[in-house]
Amino acid sequence: MNSRGTSYLLKDSIPITEFSASGPFEGHDLLRRGFTSVKNELLPSHPLELSEKNFQLNQDKTNFATLRNIQGLHAPLKLQMEFRAVKQVQRLPFLHSSNIALDTLRGNDECIGFEDILNDPSQSEVMGEPHMMMEYKLGLL
Repeated sequence: MNSRGTSYLLKDSIPITEFSASGPFEGHDLLRRGFTSVKNELLPSHPLELSEKNFQLNQDKTNFATLRNIQGLHAPLKLQMEFRAVKQVQRLPFLHSSNIALDTLRGNDECIGFEDILNDPSQSEVMGEPHMMMEYKLGLL
């Protein structure tokens, strides 16, 4: 066999993209591209939208910087370790979690916000078949 392998056989072939439809009548290929999502293609409509999405992250960074300046390097490191430990403790996938320990560490346990009023756990989209959700989490499905 030739030392170049099979690549010399393909040098005169026509790429598959030449046969694909293009223009206004092109169909979306679900097998190659997946489902379309208009939301992913849109840019933030307002300059503050991105800031609002990252509000908690920005507030944590500011609090850690202030804590480091006041108490030293150990205080924000200890608080970050506590955040990680609290985030690892979770309920089963089909049960709604209130994350009360994380709210307590952040100081949000005594505040009433938008999500506290309009986020009814009985209308949660997470609720599903418990056995199926556990099998999916364990990798059995």
